[in-house]
Amino acid sequence: MADPKTPKLRSPFFRVAVEGATSDGRQIERAWIEQAAASYNPKTYGARIWMEHIRSSVADSPFKAYGDVVAVKAEEVEINGQKKLALFAQIEPTADLVAMNKAKQKIYTSIEISPKFADTGAAYLVGLGITDSPASLGTDVLSFAAANPAANPYASRKLHADNLFTVAEETALTFDEVEDKPGLGALLFAKVQELLKGKETQTQGEFAQFGAAVTAVAEHVREQDERFTRAEATLTELADKHQQLQTDFAALQVQLSQTQDPNQPKRPPVTGGDGQNLTDC
Repeated sequence: MADPKTPKLRSPFFRVAVEGATSDGRQIERAWIEQAAASYNPKTYGARIWMEHIRSSVADSPFKAYGDVVAVKAEEVEINGQKKLALFAQIEPTADLVAMNKAKQKIYTSIEISPKFADTGAAYLVGLGITDSPASLGTDVLSFAAANPAANPYASRKLHADNLFTVAEETALTFDEVEDKPGLGALLFAKVQELLKGKETQTQGEFAQFGAAVTAVAEHVREQDERFTRAEATLTELADKHQQLQTDFAALQVQLSQTQDPNQPKRPPVTGGDGQNLTDC
């Protein structure tokens, strides 16, 4: 992840190749520059910046990547009275490349072109090299490479044997600090996400309130149920006590009906008759 305090730098477009000589005696065709400019897309295959076209797999190697090509375009230029098609690149450098450039090191650039990239059949920019070898010296190397293909000093640096390097031309690199701004589509997408997120938050809030209400009702019902259970138990207890009182009261009534009042005078015994039954006729 990039350090947020480190500014993001990007160069203006600068010329990196012109139709003409390459490192192995071939000619870079005008159509290749047209195709490379039309087809380049960092999301398809990002061309990175390599010192002397050497690719190292070690992150702290002197031959690590020194940045990325973010865009390319083709324009006609006039060289020695002749119009030629040139390829221009825009790059995002690493801090090491910026420091190197300020120190006037590796100030020449050349590109690596794949004439038939992948299965497209069209030319594609697959790398950008930085070097200290200018075009004049490069021309001498080109002559040697063309005369001795087996001894081509660039052969081991290519991604594919059919790829080619253009001659190295001096590049005046300047870098401007840039701030990435999302496009209209990205802004619209972000706005939709924000609206949906707001609706989701609102829905979640409403659902939380509904859940809280259901919980409160459930708690209330549970409390009422507990109170009802306690009241029911109390009523049952009172009913049992009432029944016991009725039973005790009935028993008391029976007992009282069979008990003589101690305050009531006793009836005197009956005398006479001598034990004979008399009939009143």
